[in-house]
Amino acid sequence: MEHTQSLSGPGGRVSPTVIRLYAVLAAARYHGLELDIRDFAAEPGEDSPSPATLARWLNEQGAVAKGMRLRWRYLIKIRNAPPVVLMFKDGSAGLMVRADAEKGVVWLRDPMGGEGDAPVPVDELRLMQVWTGDVLLVKRRRDESEADANFDLLWFSKMVLREKKVMRDIAFASLVLSILQIFPALIVMQVIDRVVNYHSMATLISMSGFILILSFYEILLTYARRELSLILSTRLDARISLHAFNRLLALPLEFYEREQTGEILGRFMSVFKVRDFLTGQLMTTLLDLFTLVVVLPVLFILSATLAWMTLAAAGCIGLIVVIFLPPVTRVIGRQVIAEMKRGSVLYETVAGIRTVKTLALEATRREVWDERTAEVVRWKLAAGRMASWPQTLAMPFEIFINRGIILIGAYLILTNASSMQAGALMGFMMLGGRVASPLVNLARLMEAFNEVSVSLSEAGKVLNQPTETKALTTGMRPVIKGALSFVNVDFSYPGSTSKALNDVTFDIPAGTMLGLVGRSGSGKSTVTRLLQGVSRNYTGYLRLDGVDLREINLTHLRRSFGVVLQDNFLFRGTIRDNITAGRPGLTIDDAIRAARLAGAEEFIERMPAGYDTWIEEGSTNISGGQRQRLAIARAVISDPKLMILDEATSALDPESEALVNANLQRIGKGRTMVIVSHRLSSLVDCHQIAVMDKGKLVDIAPHKILLERCEIYRMLWLQQNRHMADNDVPGAAGQLTEGE
Repeated sequence: MEHTQSLSGPGGRVSPTVIRLYAVLAAARYHGLELDIRDFAAEPGEDSPSPATLARWLNEQGAVAKGMRLRWRYLIKIRNAPPVVLMFKDGSAGLMVRADAEKGVVWLRDPMGGEGDAPVPVDELRLMQVWTGDVLLVKRRRDESEADANFDLLWFSKMVLREKKVMRDIAFASLVLSILQIFPALIVMQVIDRVVNYHSMATLISMSGFILILSFYEILLTYARRELSLILSTRLDARISLHAFNRLLALPLEFYEREQTGEILGRFMSVFKVRDFLTGQLMTTLLDLFTLVVVLPVLFILSATLAWMTLAAAGCIGLIVVIFLPPVTRVIGRQVIAEMKRGSVLYETVAGIRTVKTLALEATRREVWDERTAEVVRWKLAAGRMASWPQTLAMPFEIFINRGIILIGAYLILTNASSMQAGALMGFMMLGGRVASPLVNLARLMEAFNEVSVSLSEAGKVLNQPTETKALTTGMRPVIKGALSFVNVDFSYPGSTSKALNDVTFDIPAGTMLGLVGRSGSGKSTVTRLLQGVSRNYTGYLRLDGVDLREINLTHLRRSFGVVLQDNFLFRGTIRDNITAGRPGLTIDDAIRAARLAGAEEFIERMPAGYDTWIEEGSTNISGGQRQRLAIARAVISDPKLMILDEATSALDPESEALVNANLQRIGKGRTMVIVSHRLSSLVDCHQIAVMDKGKLVDIAPHKILLERCEIYRMLWLQQNRHMADNDVPGAAGQLTEGE
């Protein structure tokens, strides 16, 4: 069930959309990137994928792509460039492989043709009849990408510096505003010294007009700076949020299995504290520094003595903050950790609310919550008290800046120790407050930086974990047929002293139905984990169709598999959305075909809204058997050549299990099936059954042969089928007696 089928035109004719996608594939292949057209998901409402949509897809697959609009005169100047994808008006595309500005032609190659086909020269007149003017530029990412870079302050700084144009405009507006802020103080000086002292009405009128003009420009520039700051903060917010979530998705399953979900979420949410700091307090303080740079020289002109006093008081405030920096950081760190632990309790309680209610665990969970809350309150109180000390010690210096300076200035004027006049003193107080505020905020910024550094450290414990990005975006994309080969495969889980798999070796051809049986902990599920690429640090060789599994692109590998687990998760949404979750570009016809194959069509049609029936969170409005059949439909919709069923029927009632097993026989035709089950009766029809014990492969053979020669299998079979006559199973009487 190829995804391209839905993109083909009537009569099997290749649609323009497919041609456009193949042009992108060819451009990516030039850079050594092998992509799969089935991985592409079209945007809703697009008849043909736009350059922006194609660029998004390529960037997700490990390339660097950018869509843009070019004029002919710039297009023909592109020399020694890799293939450029040109978008055509009919929705298709072509590959520009060369350009010659002197001859005024470009050479195009057909994306559906062979790489050895000769390109066709096209001039401006002919090209402009079909070309939209849009191009897609593609190159391979060679340096460390944002997706793999360490999540730290340096990364944040690079993110901010990418908005150079907006930052330049904000800086210019801030500089002009800082200059304009000098004039009100100078006007106050003139009003007091000239208007009030000399009762000059003409001077008052002229200054009033000047104030109105300045006020208009100040309001205009303030609005412009606020708008630019808002644009900058929202862009950073979007980029940081997208990157953080993509990093979260790229983390391997093993990480989620060994960490508490609540703590992962708590640490992840810490990144938004960093975002708020960058787009809020840090930006405001840095903008205020423009005022400091512009106004400070004016203060020294008015009175060097008072200016030095203002700077000294602000410096003392900064010194106090620096001294208290280490202890405040330690206490805030404890507070953040305590809050994350409390958040973990909240998540576990909500996620397991069904168990809490059915077992009446409210009191127990309340007790745990109370303990975590008490710990949070204790550290929050300690952090507040610790932060209160520097604020209290700094208050005398703030009071001196706001109130003491005017008293000293008045004393200097009265004693003739300064040439300042009353107007100059009032102007100094107005400007002094504007200078002191950025200095005080700069000192307090260091205090806020403590909490941000703690939050960044906690977020880094999640987001800086090794990701699967390289495996997801690189590697081979072979056509999957389903032949499996294990050769001396050993595997141990991190921290374990024993091997989960020990020298496992077997081969099965494509189209085989393989059963995996054994006692708990024998290594059955570990085999399926290795096949899905969940764990790749095994030794030995695991080959799929002769290709080492570690050489295959991880996204391609997982999308080539159909996986059904014991407890399958259905997303909150419609039945159709859940069935097509892995292939959002597929149609309702594809969903119906998959549901029919999984035996789910009969109950879906009885639903109130059919395929548009809403599935509630936790799948509470459907039965366990229905949920399993929907999971099977979701797994088979992409027509995988290899399916894995890990205890897919163990939680079902006998009727549902019989129905699912009957469907599996139909689904398994033409596919390789790996079925893990404790119920041996469901594996009787398998072509081969592998018996596992303590990580080793004990035997592999069909059901009847295993009953004759494999003691472990015979014992498991007898334990589950005591009703069978002794003569039906070789050695049954002795084994049954021994088993009892």
